[in-house]
Amino acid sequence: MKKNSKHIIILIIALIAINYLSSLVFKRFDLTYDKRYTLSQASLNIIKDIDSPIVVDIYLTGNDFPSEFRRLQRETRQLLEEFSAHNSHIIFHFINPLEEDSKGNKNIEELSKRGLTPMQLSVQENGKTSQEVIFPWALASYNGKTVPVSLIKNKIGASQEELVTNSVQHLEYAFADAFSKLTKPKRRKIAILRGNGELDDIHIYDFVKKLGEYYKIAPFTLDSVAKNPDRTLEELKAFDLIITAKPTQAFTEKEKQVLDQYTMNGGKSLWLIDNVIAEKDSLYNDSGKSYAIPRDLNLTDFFFKYGVRVNPLLVSTLYSAPITLALGEGSNSQFQNLRWPYSPLASTNSTHPIVNNLNLVKFDFATQIDTLKNKVKKTILLESAPLSKLEGTPREISLDIVTQEQNPSLFNKGNQTLAVLLEGTFTSVYKNRIKPFDLSAEKDESVPTKMIVISDGDIIKNDVVRNAPQELGFDRWTGKTYGNKEFLLNAVNYLLDDDGLINIRSKQIAVAFLDQQKIAQEKTKWQLVNILLPLVLLLVFGFVFNYIRRKKFSH
Repeated sequence: MKKNSKHIIILIIALIAINYLSSLVFKRFDLTYDKRYTLSQASLNIIKDIDSPIVVDIYLTGNDFPSEFRRLQRETRQLLEEFSAHNSHIIFHFINPLEEDSKGNKNIEELSKRGLTPMQLSVQENGKTSQEVIFPWALASYNGKTVPVSLIKNKIGASQEELVTNSVQHLEYAFADAFSKLTKPKRRKIAILRGNGELDDIHIYDFVKKLGEYYKIAPFTLDSVAKNPDRTLEELKAFDLIITAKPTQAFTEKEKQVLDQYTMNGGKSLWLIDNVIAEKDSLYNDSGKSYAIPRDLNLTDFFFKYGVRVNPLLVSTLYSAPITLALGEGSNSQFQNLRWPYSPLASTNSTHPIVNNLNLVKFDFATQIDTLKNKVKKTILLESAPLSKLEGTPREISLDIVTQEQNPSLFNKGNQTLAVLLEGTFTSVYKNRIKPFDLSAEKDESVPTKMIVISDGDIIKNDVVRNAPQELGFDRWTGKTYGNKEFLLNAVNYLLDDDGLINIRSKQIAVAFLDQQKIAQEKTKWQLVNILLPLVLLLVFGFVFNYIRRKKFSH
């Protein structure tokens, strides 16, 4: 008896010790093939120091929820459980905003005021199609600050299954990005270059507003270069990134030298360049015609030295965004969306984090970019569709082209590069050249840095309606939203990212769906299999069992 008691006491002590030691060690096992529930190191870095509650309210729920979006709902819950397991200060709740009472109506009103618009879906289940409304949003709150989280990653032309797959793949980035905005102070500074005829503030308002959620933004002019180049360079070096949005006036050699030395000192830059003068607005005249002519920004040698050449060749393609024109006369005129080959819709097969899982990006009068051989690494980010052709300038552009049948055989130049990323050590444009002026600390080779060159300034330009800037990428005539804002934001994040957040976008997740059409067709068959087959097997088993039993005991 004493011996047994001794064993029991040892066992109890051992169990207590094991439980205590296991509480000191945190380990979760993700057995999925794509490791979808394993948080990226960037996500862990963001949440590790959070020491007060982040409350996440998820509105992706309801009574009659479409089956495909139940998958997104389930993935959202499991992902947040993973965040919460790593930091208990992350608390989340699922809230049904469509409750059938006065509270539900109040929820919808409040969410709409915050810009959290509902989404209407056409749902096909059991061979029937119905309309459902969902709120694919969440709100994350921390220390009195709240940010919205979009749970839907839309893509033009995507089916509902593709929409859910894209959204599931985007979830970790969406929440990590929100947590970062809530908990990380703005550290990086961005300069919006002025003084060379760049786009007005109202035409870049939407994108700059979005950037302001992450970074400190300020305008910067190069006017003082002529008088005090050293001071101008020092002031510019205080910024981590410069953005040049569609300059229309040529850069002087002195301005170029300051910009070159900014790059040599590790400054990052985003260039949105129009090397051809061509605007849609110039076509809206009695003749419906205008001329596209080359624009000399005095930057050819500048980019050539870095490894790219922006050519004054218009990219025309059969895969493009439409132009909206009023056809007819007087009160009989109607707006129609017509094919317009000078608005390429750009995409890529690359899995680079800037463009991975990205919607189509809309360009206007884009030109071709060549990449040149040097020691700088080049990554093509966006290109036109294979059915493209190049058109030299100067040339006449006419609206009559929308009524003409295009010959596909003429669009035989293949994919044309429209945006390229440059990374590495750059050589100065003014190395072994006579310099416009002497700087106190001139460099001929840069420290490792990055630069993105885009052959169209209009991709950053938002529409303005009644003096109010519209959302970048939204086409009010077709109701489609292109990926311009997301692409540019990803580009800036990548150029400035120091915690790897942008790399979360490269995570690949495969989501398997049931074939709803096949389910509807074979519903009766599988109901019979699941109901009748077990009964038949039970009857057969009973018959055989009784037969064997009678035979065994009959003697």
